Amino acid sequence: MTLLLLIRHGENDVMQRHLTGRAPGVSLNGQGRQQAELLADALTHAPIKAVYSSPLERAIETAEPLALRRHLSVQVRPNLIEVDYGNWQGRTYKQLGRLKLWKALLEKPSQIRFPGGETMAEVQQRVLADLDTLAREWLTTDGDGKAEEQLIAVVAHADVIRLALAHYLNMALDDFLRLTVNPASLSIVQSDGSGWPKVVCINQRPNFAWPAPQPPLKRKKRAND
Repeated sequence: MTLLLLIRHGENDVMQRHLTGRAPGVSLNGQGRQQAELLADALTHAPIKAVYSSPLERAIETAEPLALRRHLSVQVRPNLIEVDYGNWQGRTYKQLGRLKLWKALLEKPSQIRFPGGETMAEVQQRVLADLDTLAREWLTTDGDGKAEEQLIAVVAHADVIRLALAHYLNMALDDFLRLTVNPASLSIVQSDGSGWPKVVCINQRPNFAWPAPQPPLKRKKRAND
């Protein structure tokens, strides 16, 4: 089976006040870089086989510590990119909050197209297709035909991850904003190719630690062995 480690990028200086979207040149700030390192520390013992990322700088910079520690390269996936917010990209949340369409978006996101951009349904469709492709590519079996567990890291954006999780949880698209995905958080989805992925955890912060592999227990010899 494939374990998809869905990771949101770390913090940057734009995200608190502006709808960043696909704006180029937005890198992690000091806090974000620290978050990326802490996340990599927490996943030290995770046997990650590949690291994938949105093409935006803040996602790649979050993915790099994970990849470098495993001598892997970050593989960019265009369909993991942030939502195309169209004409709203770069505007402040204060400006957007005055718009009727913004209020409608918060209530019924499934019915809104960002002016000059995507709908949430379109985003969800492209993201799910890409994650499904990755999950299937990494499905492997051992010599007995038993599924082997493969871990891959996928670094993307809050709405991208929330839309995927909402689908896996069988939530209506209009409810996806009820999910919280913090910067540098980890959510895990398990896929065995059956078409019914399982959500293992959501929004884990970098204060967790992946358990180290344990050596097999040695059987003690008994006197009559």
